[in-house]
Amino acid sequence: MKVFELKGKSRAIEARSSAQKRSLKSLRKNKELPAVLYGGNEVVHFSITSDAVRGLIYTPEVHLVDLEIDGKKRMAIVKDMQFQPVTDELLHMDFQEISADKPVVIEVPVALQGYAEGVKAGGKLTLRMRKLRVKALYNNLPEKLIINVDNLGLGKSMQVGELTFEGLELMNAKNAVVCTVQLTRAARGAAAAAAAGK
Repeated sequence: MKVFELKGKSRAIEARSSAQKRSLKSLRKNKELPAVLYGGNEVVHFSITSDAVRGLIYTPEVHLVDLEIDGKKRMAIVKDMQFQPVTDELLHMDFQEISADKPVVIEVPVALQGYAEGVKAGGKLTLRMRKLRVKALYNNLPEKLIINVDNLGLGKSMQVGELTFEGLELMNAKNAVVCTVQLTRAARGAAAAAAAGK
């Protein structure tokens, strides 16, 4: 899995009040974002620049974050992001600290590989789930979950329960459909013509 390097500086937290609102407003005015790191021995409040996280949030890829706060390095993952509902501007980020001996739950992108039998017969391959939730030690996390669809026939689908990946536990519902080969109008017409010709 790719590692994204990010630097931040710790910040003091005022009690929820107008002083805190002013502090957050001035932080955002300077193109900085409030962020919180959970999961370690303490909750760390810090700030990062909006430009520094652009490559981390506007990508379909999943990254581990090599986070440096006031010179102290920690490994983390992005746990949550809050956006302004109208402008879609990023307002806040939550990170979770991770360690080599504790499993982490994260969404990993799905990539389909192969040429499905159903597509050869005129069907259309559709990816229903672009990401799957996995639980694993961060050293075992892949950049993508590669699923081979060569044997997927016309009108058939592949569910989460049919998939296995070494060192990973899939957390989605077992009956959730990951991909399917749908019958197209042309395939239906060909099947009807073949049935009528018999």
